[in-house]
Amino acid sequence: MDKLRKPVTASTRISGIYPYYGASGVVDHVNNYIFDGSYLLISEDGANLLARSTPIAFSIYGKTWVNNHAHVLHFNSDVTRKFVEYFINNLDISKYVSGGAQPKLNQKKLNSIPIPIPPLELQEKIVAILDRFETLVNDLTNGLPAEIAAVKDQYEYYRNKLLTFKKLSA
Repeated sequence: MDKLRKPVTASTRISGIYPYYGASGVVDHVNNYIFDGSYLLISEDGANLLARSTPIAFSIYGKTWVNNHAHVLHFNSDVTRKFVEYFINNLDISKYVSGGAQPKLNQKKLNSIPIPIPPLELQEKIVAILDRFETLVNDLTNGLPAEIAAVKDQYEYYRNKLLTFKKLSA
């Protein structure tokens, strides 16, 4: 699928509704698409390959454009795509990355990464567990600050009630 990728410089992009993906996600929106479906993108280059500040493998859906900074993989099964996404994001790929100043995971090195593919039924179980765990972590990340703020407001309310005294008549 990599042969279908096309980079478009920022100065020649025509703004539109279709996501334009690079190595770490959406870079822009353009007026056309070259892919239509569910795919797994894996970063091809950039410091993030080693730093891992954002996932290096991520799923995309629908009509999209992908530049030459992300490998495009297509799977016959959404479960297998998601399984490989989890696997790659949790794998130390440093021995597959070349280049000093600009780390690169070329097609040959990507293809040499051994990825165990268990039976589909086991993939489904693994993906379901990891999806639930990811949801829980994201809920905690999103929900915990709101819960802390609510408890803080409640504390301030009761503190003010407890420390507000009516004047006693003499």
